[in-house]
Amino acid sequence: MEIFSMENIYKSYGDNLILDDFSLRINKGETVSIIGPSGSGKSTVLRIAMGLEKQDGGEIVRRGDIGMVFQHFNLFPHMSVIKNIVDAPIRVQKRNKQEVYKEARLLLKKMDLEGRENAYPCELSGGQAQRVAIARALCMKPSILLFDEPTSALDPSLTMEVVKVIKNLATEDISMLIVTHEMNFAKIVSDRIIFLQNGKILGSGSYHELCKEENKIIREFLKEPVQF
Repeated sequence: MEIFSMENIYKSYGDNLILDDFSLRINKGETVSIIGPSGSGKSTVLRIAMGLEKQDGGEIVRRGDIGMVFQHFNLFPHMSVIKNIVDAPIRVQKRNKQEVYKEARLLLKKMDLEGRENAYPCELSGGQAQRVAIARALCMKPSILLFDEPTSALDPSLTMEVVKVIKNLATEDISMLIVTHEMNFAKIVSDRIIFLQNGKILGSGSYHELCKEENKIIREFLKEPVQF
């Protein structure tokens, strides 16, 4: 079942065309990655998908709420781990406090962070902070989860922590849209990969389908050695 779509999206900043007739459809339980070099329009796709920016043309259909996991975690430094997770569901969604805390603790267990609920962000590793950010987004019960460069601030050993979490979420039928510049990360976690260059889609499909692409830019990305 299709739960999210972007059709013929255009976005410019002044005379600079960022997205050029960009289209994307995501089904329930599907993990889609958008890869490409810096400045290709990847982050703009996420901001428009999330509703943080307005497209200049095209149509977006969102079936349910959207959650976002930011590149640099964006945890509140003055709040404990558990407070970071429960704050929005209680304050924004007006959900039952006891139920939210119970769900938050289950999410921390799922993220292999049991016993860290009273820690503060400064006491966490990068991988732990990213997993808290994922738990915070999931506690809002989104229909699709967006990731902005989820491994860019992590070293290879911590990257594997996040890879494991995302792979586990995929088995639970959670839909995900991931922006990354790391081809190998996309290869590991994705059902489908979209290659974006200068706001246009140069290729789309599974990793093995992209391997058959003759485009030189895509082929250069595929040569990157596996680092994790």
